[in-house]
Amino acid sequence: MANLEARIAKLEAESEIRQLIARYCFYIDERDIAKVRTLFTPDATLRSADGVMNATGVDAIIEQYHGRFEVLGAGWHFMHDIQLDFVGDGTVEATGKVSGHAELWRLGQMMVTGIRYQDVYRNTPDGWRIHDRTISFLYYVPLKDYPDILKTVDRNHAYGVPTPADFPERLPSWVEYEKSRQS
Repeated sequence: MANLEARIAKLEAESEIRQLIARYCFYIDERDIAKVRTLFTPDATLRSADGVMNATGVDAIIEQYHGRFEVLGAGWHFMHDIQLDFVGDGTVEATGKVSGHAELWRLGQMMVTGIRYQDVYRNTPDGWRIHDRTISFLYYVPLKDYPDILKTVDRNHAYGVPTPADFPERLPSWVEYEKSRQS
């Protein structure tokens, strides 16, 4: 068992990363670009599983957000489950999977989206920061379509034409399970 100081340091790191995740949501929703900039390592990468978003470096990430905000109205992000795993001794790097949803105005209507972030966090002289984030969507739909959205694979309506969702059907575990159930 790790010594008490190491265990406390890991708990403090987890708390700081959870605060980082929360700040991301608040800063994005409040359009506080100066603070959004502080969430990432200088060489961070931010992308979406569908390939629409793909930026490396804080300046490119901020420019990407300017483009996103041009098509989005008000919105609110809610994070639900956060799974953190520390790499090595846990002092330098951690990985995370974050699930949540967002309510937002897009395409002239109220939309709701189920979100998953796949993250890598790095401990920097300024504290823990996002080093790599991939955003994927379970659904992204007008509110009126939400009640029945899980009946179809084409659950991403963010761009006007429904396209397949990023997960879970594309996950290796899902594919393997479905194969194992076929006779």
